[in-house]
Amino acid sequence: MDVFREGLFEGRTALITGGGTGIGRGIAEALAAYGARCALMSRRAEHVEPAAADIAGKSGRACLPLVADVRQPEQVEAAVAKVVGTLGRLDIVINAAAGNFLCPASDLTYNGFGAVIDIDTKGTWNVSKAAYDAWLREHGGQFLNISATLHYGGTPAQLHVSAAKAAVDALTRNLAVEWGPQGIRVNAIAPGPIADTEGARRLFPGPIAERLQQVTPTRRLGRVEDIVNLSLFLLSDAASNIHGAIVVSDGGLCLTGSFGALFEALKS
Repeated sequence: MDVFREGLFEGRTALITGGGTGIGRGIAEALAAYGARCALMSRRAEHVEPAAADIAGKSGRACLPLVADVRQPEQVEAAVAKVVGTLGRLDIVINAAAGNFLCPASDLTYNGFGAVIDIDTKGTWNVSKAAYDAWLREHGGQFLNISATLHYGGTPAQLHVSAAKAAVDALTRNLAVEWGPQGIRVNAIAPGPIADTEGARRLFPGPIAERLQQVTPTRRLGRVEDIVNLSLFLLSDAASNIHGAIVVSDGGLCLTGSFGALFEALKS
């Protein structure tokens, strides 16, 4: 059942990094369906251009494709300037761009660790800073960062991502304190495994996904729809007093302590 009112984000403009695929695309589709104009940012044109055309066609709303690398501040600044110049404003920023791969710490290279930090942590900051300078400093708005639960314990083969997402949580809380008085709300969502994404299919092949489901208290893995609905709530006025929060959506998996143990058990 549709729990959100029609036109909920009418008149607002949203920028979604990683908006061509997975969670980012799901959020973009929903924001457009509820009235927002969207801009999708990806470093790959083949991801973002078809997605933007599809979203615009289905919603009847403007959807701007942007090819830019979140690791490159100059590219990010140019992309944000294009959003403001083309769509006229920037109210919502979704930091969903991310990188991940399974690798034990003993095998992790300097470049491998740095690549994920550059995308997840520096990318979140680069986009946030550019959007703040270009529009939100003077007009207010919202940031919603996509984090994770991996760093709540120790997760084998995920050191790089755990470190990057822990930093994203710190960015979320610090920016909430500093930018909140300027009419800017900053929150994050920490998903658990989201089964219907390419990343989850790659990281959690059949046996791991099945075991994860068995040890999750709700006995199911997350879906993109779960993160989309939570995003819509947090971005709506119904959540106007939620600020600096990292909201977990993982079916209770992180409460069980099973995530790290499961990877250890399945390594062989």
